[in-house]
Amino acid sequence: MSQSMPNGHYSRDDSASQSLPFLPQGNAEEDVFMPPGESVHIASKDEKKRLWIHNASLNLLFIASWFLFATTLSVYNKWMFSEDHLNFPYPLFVTTLHMFVQFILAAILRMFWPKHFRPERSPPRAEYGKKVVPTAIATSLDIGLSNLSLKTISLSFYTMCKSSSLIFVLLFAFLFRLETFSWRLIGVIVLIFSGVLLMVATETHFILHGFLLVITASALGGLRWGLTQMLLQNKKLGLDNPAATVFWLSPTMGVTLLVISLIVEGWSDIFGGAFFSGLWKSLETVLYLIAPGVLAFCMVMSEFYIIQRTGMVPMSIAGIAKEVTTIIISSWFFGDELTPLNITGVAITVCGIILFTYHKYRKSIDSPLPLDAHGNPIIPDDDDDSDTHLGQYIRLDETLPLASRTSADLHGEGPAVLFSADGDELESERVSQSIAMSHPESRQFHGDALNAPPTSSEEVKAWTS
Repeated sequence: MSQSMPNGHYSRDDSASQSLPFLPQGNAEEDVFMPPGESVHIASKDEKKRLWIHNASLNLLFIASWFLFATTLSVYNKWMFSEDHLNFPYPLFVTTLHMFVQFILAAILRMFWPKHFRPERSPPRAEYGKKVVPTAIATSLDIGLSNLSLKTISLSFYTMCKSSSLIFVLLFAFLFRLETFSWRLIGVIVLIFSGVLLMVATETHFILHGFLLVITASALGGLRWGLTQMLLQNKKLGLDNPAATVFWLSPTMGVTLLVISLIVEGWSDIFGGAFFSGLWKSLETVLYLIAPGVLAFCMVMSEFYIIQRTGMVPMSIAGIAKEVTTIIISSWFFGDELTPLNITGVAITVCGIILFTYHKYRKSIDSPLPLDAHGNPIIPDDDDDSDTHLGQYIRLDETLPLASRTSADLHGEGPAVLFSADGDELESERVSQSIAMSHPESRQFHGDALNAPPTSSEEVKAWTS
């Protein structure tokens, strides 16, 4: 039973709290804030479809913008590093400059539009060192080792090995509890990974040193995306805004890449070469190097918005979709030859992406989604302090990302049953009952929705991302 607490909060005894489902995608200890005096109900299937289409449309806009900026930057970099064009063979030095360009642009956004890009909070020094610095170093090492590996292995072999980052992304998503464990999701990811391997498969020479570098970079890539998603979900550090995240990450990333560039590329060779032979030539070179930093900033902002709204796994899938699009366009318009094995890989990858989209759709449709009287989802708020707000809270159980429990388990009469459909339905019903007890007025206006509980205990965060 719910127990009334001061200031209108509601808590539960231990037995009741253990029966509530795991709802949030982020921090499992979050509460859902229920505004007092408002009618609350579980969303119907039609309401869920409407919200899914709305959110999917916004996500596609961000993905399209990321496609545009990433593709434009790739073409520019190909021109800049190509021996037939600018031929500037120092990618780490260029990326270092881009980090400081991103820092300046993020600072400008925070200065002139603080309402939209400058959260009230800033990360304390201790939290910055524990959470922001590791993310920045992992990102820099991912970039640095990836570029270093290209000095010893071919581009096709690099792409084959780098595709393993999708596996590491899923691994860290489960490890950090950013995704709920699902055999169906694992199967889809393995299918996409297999398709990518076939898509880029060519006869290539295996080099152990380069292989170890790119595999390490792939593992660091999975780690950094997981850490980045957790930063973007952290309101208490003031990093829940992508511009703020870029602002606090880019200086450390720039310094780390600067050190790697000094060691690997040697700045004496850079500044002693023809690109900095005179004042005007130096200014021209700096302009060529800094200009794509603006594109990189727009691309990173798009990436962070996608991760914030959907998570690290969909962002990685979007990256695979970009590679598929590039290969198809290159084949159609530029006559790049694809072997039957490559074509099979493209087909398998496309099927995997479609299955992943369907998996996310079913996950959203089957999730219990509390709505307020205006039809807006009620979501966890990291920034709320239960001692400073009037309202009602439902404590969310953090014990269900890996196991669903049957009625016997909920009453202490049996062991946990992994992935039980019956357990999912039972947990969903508990959500409806808990909301109904906290908001009896919702029975009068939304009885039909409460009497037909959803059929899964997936997280409510899926609807707001």
